[in-house]
Amino acid sequence: MREFTAKLPPERGTVRKSSVGGPEHRDVLHIADSTRGCFARDAWLRALARTAPIEAQPEVTFPVLVARWAEQFADAPALADPTLRWSYGELAGACHRYARWGLAQGLRPGDVVALAMGNCPEYLAVWLGLSRIGVAVALLNTHLAGEALAHSIRIAAPRLVIGEAALAANLAAVRARLPHDLRWYVPGAQAPGAAPDFAPLAAELEALSGDPLTAREAPLPTLDATALYIYTSGTTGLPKAARVSHYRVMQWSHWFAGLLGLGPADRMYDCLPLYHSVGGVVATGATLVGGGAVILRRRFSVQEFWRDLRAERCTVFQYIGELCRYLLHTPAAPEEGAPDLRIACGNGLRAQVWRDFQRRFRIPRILEYYAATEGNFSLYNCEGRPGAIGRVPSFLAHRLPIALLRFDVAAAEPLRNAEGFCECAAVDEVGEAVGRLPPADGARAGRFEGYVDRDASERKILRGVLESGDAWYRTGDLMRRDAQGFYYFVDRVGETYRWKGENVATTEVRAVLLAAPGVDDALVYGVLVPGADGRAGMAALVVGPNFDPAALHAYVAAALPAYARPVFLRLRAAIETTATFKPQARALAEEGFDPRRIADALYIDDRRVGAYAPLTIATYAALEVGAMRL
Repeated sequence: MREFTAKLPPERGTVRKSSVGGPEHRDVLHIADSTRGCFARDAWLRALARTAPIEAQPEVTFPVLVARWAEQFADAPALADPTLRWSYGELAGACHRYARWGLAQGLRPGDVVALAMGNCPEYLAVWLGLSRIGVAVALLNTHLAGEALAHSIRIAAPRLVIGEAALAANLAAVRARLPHDLRWYVPGAQAPGAAPDFAPLAAELEALSGDPLTAREAPLPTLDATALYIYTSGTTGLPKAARVSHYRVMQWSHWFAGLLGLGPADRMYDCLPLYHSVGGVVATGATLVGGGAVILRRRFSVQEFWRDLRAERCTVFQYIGELCRYLLHTPAAPEEGAPDLRIACGNGLRAQVWRDFQRRFRIPRILEYYAATEGNFSLYNCEGRPGAIGRVPSFLAHRLPIALLRFDVAAAEPLRNAEGFCECAAVDEVGEAVGRLPPADGARAGRFEGYVDRDASERKILRGVLESGDAWYRTGDLMRRDAQGFYYFVDRVGETYRWKGENVATTEVRAVLLAAPGVDDALVYGVLVPGADGRAGMAALVVGPNFDPAALHAYVAAALPAYARPVFLRLRAAIETTATFKPQARALAEEGFDPRRIADALYIDDRRVGAYAPLTIATYAALEVGAMRL
């Protein structure tokens, strides 16, 4: 599979040197470079040490640890948001009360409860408490409404739904589409306008004991039992509910606690949704395991981000790549940066943003990683190499059997040779990342726990890959691996498209556009053109007042090969994204570039004049009948 390497022109503007740390503060990138080998080694060793005891203590799950934390850390801060601060003892008490409340409702091991609540300390108490009694908690996306919300509840088949007052209207609107015997509860005061059976919980909870549960009250959950259902983001269809066992919750939380070296002095800033694995398990769980405090915010705010980190004395924050890009695009301000910060951890940070983000805000260290909620392997860039999503150290290769398979973009499937087997991609060749599945009776590590939908689970498994009888988990992600073993994300399967006989990765084109003068945001996708093979590139752009189509044309001509340059442009007021900033391209791709249907300004790369020219109805008609060729 052939791919291009983007040639980035000199970046616009200048990078302002922050005054955080004073003039004696050494260059943060130099510090990272000079110590990254030691940090990587120590991070791996800490992570292995943290996770080694998990399988040897099958009776110890994350909700069971809550009582131990209360004894060990007692009055130390555990969770805080702008309105509520809980110590470890108070968190444990709330968890135990929710566990007893669940028992009083007749919930038993194997039952499901759906949770629709924004970021707050009580969110953790609900799922930790209910999972202690063996209940699986489905973490609903709080941005969903209508059929998407009804579908998410329906596929989890819960016995009851717990929601917050702010979401009561959305929940009430879908009740008629769901089983009539489903029970609904709203913690706190009765929600305005809610049905009478949207029962409040506050009075019931206050009457229950906050002491640890005894084995007689409820047996301990097992590592293999389902703790959570966490939903895919639904960028390409309705959400799927992925099963997350207690083992995976333990593995995620302890592994990241080790990688980050988290301890009681750490304060994690978490503004990512608690209904996703990154914000809800990795950021919170890893911090609590170490005895630190989690500072919660309901959502990411460019204006409040650095102010919050400074005020809360945060030492670490969890990011998603787009969050960093948004911060980098804000005007320089005296209050940016955080003097107590020692590390940032997350995924999706592009190389073109990484360096400037780290320099401007003086981030001592960045730990980028690759993972998926339902995936059976992860990658970690402990060395801090900009742009890489991680590597597999030689001493862990046996535990992380992954491969990149040569890929057929047109068929959206890995290539098969004459014998019917797949072939591994060469160094720097793009392929689909897959992780080998252990035997059904094998170790927990590397399992694919699947979705509630068994058919959807089976579609993620590739069989007979490198030998007869083997099975591998398909990530749906295209990557490449360099000669040093570092992996780099290229694109999602189905988002890469073919044009002029070449494969074009949308993420690579987007990276070039985001560096172009006057472009604030971009989304790249392929569109069908009458009479042409493959798909032509189209970019939806959010632009500033200094945007110039002619300047953009010259910019992309210098940075991209001809086949990768966007043929069509669509100027938008905003790019629609999921709650975790993943752009939603499918609807735009289906709308195409018809000016009779689209009110946004449209442009076409008119090769006759060598510039982006307005796409008129007459030009579109010429394309339809083949009078104008691309």
